[in-house]
Amino acid sequence: MEWVEITGRTVEEAKDAALDQLGVDTIDAEFEILEEPSRGLFGKMKGQARVRARIAPTSPRPKVERRDRRKKGSGNGGGRKQSQRPATPAADAAPAAPESNGKRPDRRRGGQKAAPTEKENTTVTDTVDVDLAEHTRIVTEFLDGLVDAFDLEGRVESVSIDDDTSEVRVEGRDLGILVGPKGNTLAAIQELSRTVIHRKVSGTAAGRVRLDVAGYRQRRREALERFTQGVAEEVRSSGVQKALEPMGSADRKVVHDTVNELDGVSTISEGDEPRRRVVIIPS
Repeated sequence: MEWVEITGRTVEEAKDAALDQLGVDTIDAEFEILEEPSRGLFGKMKGQARVRARIAPTSPRPKVERRDRRKKGSGNGGGRKQSQRPATPAADAAPAAPESNGKRPDRRRGGQKAAPTEKENTTVTDTVDVDLAEHTRIVTEFLDGLVDAFDLEGRVESVSIDDDTSEVRVEGRDLGILVGPKGNTLAAIQELSRTVIHRKVSGTAAGRVRLDVAGYRQRRREALERFTQGVAEEVRSSGVQKALEPMGSADRKVVHDTVNELDGVSTISEGDEPRRRVVIIPS
C-alpha cells in the first residue's frame, strides 16, 4: 500500500486526517512522524505537524507464540480445535492430513513431538511478499466456509476495486445474519478475515480486501453519498458549516471523497474515536 503524507496543527490531528483518507482505524495503520510543530514564544505552537501513513502490512503471529500455543494445547487433544471452529470455519474445514502409520502420536511422552501435518506445513509460508490476489483467494475461501457453516444459500465472488483494493461479496437471500444491526456482524467478519490471512500466509500485504454481504455496504455508500451531497449543497448555499453525526473511518472516507468532488465546500474531521465526525465547511 502506498504511503500518504498529511499535515495538521498537531501530530494527532495529522494522524486522524490520514486515517480518514485511508478509510481505516488506528489498529490497521502505521505512521511515520516527519515533522512536529515547534514551541515558540509564550508556549505558542509554530509550524505544522507532518506525518506519513499507510495501511499496515499483514504480518503473521510470532513463531514463538505459535509454538507455545501448540505446547499448551497438546494435552487437550481435540478440545482446542472444537473451541475454534465457530470463529474460522474455513480454516478448519479441511481435515488434518493423517499420520503415515494411521495412528495419532502419543503426546504423553514429553520427549517426543508429533511431526507437523500437511496442513501445518502449508498454513504458514516463508513468502516475503504476497500479492493482493492471494489475499483475496484466502478471504474468498473463508467466506465460502462461513456461508456453509451457517447453512445459508449464497454465492461468493470477488471484484477488483483498484490496484490496492479488492472486494469479496456474498450475494443471495436471507443473509441478514451475516450483516447484523447497523452492519456490526459484517464488521466483525471483516476482522476475522484478517486473522485468517495472518494464519495462512506471512509477508507484506500488497493491498486490502474488504467485504460486502447482499450489497449492504454498497447501498450504504450510495445512500451516504446522496446524503453528503444534500448537506454540502445546504452548506454552500447558506455559508454555514455543518457537522455530521459520528461515523466510522470507512464512512468518513466516503464523505471526504464525495465532498472533494464538489465545488465551494470542503471537509475537516473533529473529535476522538468513537465519536469522531466530519464537518462540511464552505470553501
